[in-house]
Amino acid sequence: MNLAYALRALDNPRRLQILDWLKKPKRHFPPQVDGDLIEDGVCGVLIARKLRISQPTASEHLKILAHAGLIRGKRIKQWTFYKRDESAIQKFKKLLASGI
Repeated sequence: MNLAYALRALDNPRRLQILDWLKKPKRHFPPQVDGDLIEDGVCGVLIARKLRISQPTASEHLKILAHAGLIRGKRIKQWTFYKRDESAIQKFKKLLASGI
């Protein structure tokens, strides 16, 4: 994980909100036709709708979070579902705590 890139990815309130929502997806998103909220993640369309932004704008935020290693995307049919990468987030927190 690139610490500097992860810090830049988190320097945006919408991306922080996405990470927060993905922590407890059943609390923040309705059931999906395809993909389980916990196992597969949340559809990018639902994330865009909840943020009240266009799908391309949401996709850019999700791409930045994924490139930083904080979330993972999974394709199911024509949709991409996103979930937090908890092991990478823990690694990021340890790096921050160590002062690196």
